[in-house]
Amino acid sequence: MCEESPESQHDRQPDRVRQSQACDTDRQEAVQSQPAAVPAESPVEPAEQADEPAAAPVQVPVVAVVLAAGFGTRFDARNPKQLVAVANKPVVCWSIEAFEYDPRITDIVVVVNPQVRDEVERLVDEGGYAKVRAIIEGGAERVDSTESALQMLADFGIPQDAKVLIHDSVRPFVERSSIDGCIDALDEFDAATVAMASTDTILVTEDLGDRKVVHAVPDRSDMFRAQTPQAFRFKTIRHAYELAAQDPDFHPTDDTRVVVDYLPDTRVAIVAGSESNMKITTQDDLEMVKRFAFEATRKRAIDRVQGMVRPGEA
Repeated sequence: MCEESPESQHDRQPDRVRQSQACDTDRQEAVQSQPAAVPAESPVEPAEQADEPAAAPVQVPVVAVVLAAGFGTRFDARNPKQLVAVANKPVVCWSIEAFEYDPRITDIVVVVNPQVRDEVERLVDEGGYAKVRAIIEGGAERVDSTESALQMLADFGIPQDAKVLIHDSVRPFVERSSIDGCIDALDEFDAATVAMASTDTILVTEDLGDRKVVHAVPDRSDMFRAQTPQAFRFKTIRHAYELAAQDPDFHPTDDTRVVVDYLPDTRVAIVAGSESNMKITTQDDLEMVKRFAFEATRKRAIDRVQGMVRPGEA
């Protein structure tokens, strides 16, 4: 868990990065209510209009947690994959920009390991990523890094209904449609995950001595391959981790499983993923993912311009 305040953890960052006001409940008070406009051609006379205009819905924080704390031993322990360049840009920067340029994302928290922290801090400064509020250190396992981020958000008093999207930094080319799909799904569900329908038949196996044998063959139409981001209302993912912490056998590999295992009555919506949202695990994956860089550059340039002129709503 995170024991330091974000200020002490991130004291080398400029004020722009240390800011955490968007993770505070004061953000809600800062949202101005807009009166409902009446079209010029409306037949309603002013005397017949309601005395009080309808208030615009309050926007809750939409926080992206970018997990970049893995050591990547299967990739190259001496060359962290978060920092490897794809099309002349580090992998972690591609992932941060996916959320930075989405106008519906209000805040970004980057979770790192000590080996890459200084470099990630430099890249954030250099990239001018204004939504990055904090860079904090994670833990030995993925779940430890998620818990550190959740604790930091709790310390800052993030609203219980805030939307939190947790993303693996080594999935650098996540589509804007998947991010926005997660945000929209949380209006109906308390949890959602990006996933791709499996094109392969999945085999459930069991051990038979020193050999695996097929135990079951599930219907392929029900099989999906999990991706990220995985999205939750803050109170949901926080409570799931609190329950999981009481289980000595708690070793999930992703955040959706924490909710499925410890909050079984909570439904997790599926949001459409994409082939470009692949995870870099080995050197071979790095070569494959390079083909997505050109299209991602084009799409994000459009997102960046649109975000400047017409911010979206959460």
